[in-house]
Amino acid sequence: MKISALKNQIFLKKSFLCIGLDVDLDKVPSSVKAMEDPLFEFSKAIIDSTAAYAVAYKPNIAFFETYGSQGMASLKRVMDYLNKNHPEIFTIADAKRGDIGNTATRYAKAYYETYNFDSITVAPYMGKDSVEPFLSFKEKYAILLALTSNVGSSDFQTQKIGTQMLYEKVIQSSAQWKGSDRLMYVVGATKAAAIKGIRGLIPNAFLLIPGVGAQGGSLTEVAKNGLNKDVGLLVNSSRGIIYASTDKDFAIKAGTAAQVLQKQMQQILEKKQLI
Repeated sequence: MKISALKNQIFLKKSFLCIGLDVDLDKVPSSVKAMEDPLFEFSKAIIDSTAAYAVAYKPNIAFFETYGSQGMASLKRVMDYLNKNHPEIFTIADAKRGDIGNTATRYAKAYYETYNFDSITVAPYMGKDSVEPFLSFKEKYAILLALTSNVGSSDFQTQKIGTQMLYEKVIQSSAQWKGSDRLMYVVGATKAAAIKGIRGLIPNAFLLIPGVGAQGGSLTEVAKNGLNKDVGLLVNSSRGIIYASTDKDFAIKAGTAAQVLQKQMQQILEKKQLI
């Protein structure tokens, strides 16, 4: 997918909502769990009820991998369904891969070609030769872990290297790598105060922002510090949408929750005069 298509969706839907498909079968309704392929059926119902409000979907690969070959077959069905019925919607493999050379290339081929994702999350700890293979595929994107919301992020990411914090060094260095025009960055919503500085380092890149909703991140603060002229944000919500209800009305409630976020995003974009 060309990045222009994602931008078109953002302005068309007046939304920068990404929905995480973190499908935990312990939390889905019993009626879905009893189906032949509950991972697919739950995901499909969520997609059908929220596609009018979302510009991206982010399947969490671990929630499919945990069920072995059957789970990965379900993931393939989810992606085939998305690409056939909603090819305009950006897709993210939340896999957090990170390895070098041929191994990285094989990970890339798996998610870009076998599963036909538009992008994949990547861990940059091993440096540029663990990331550049993901950027060697036409119109495919790598989303680099930069500054995350988890407690352990302070173990490494915010440690000082000279005058910079490590996450700043990662962002600044990666912007010089081959194919960096197709890099995006993960920044946790609970790190809203740092987003302004990050935007200064990468003014044009898209930021994937998890943590709004159940994790307590503020959409208003994220937008205030992170918006650029093209919007430049994908704000992810998972649990707050897909588990808005655990009863038979789960899909309806998910659609309502997604619409609420979309309306908030629309108001923000109108206030900033971006639409």
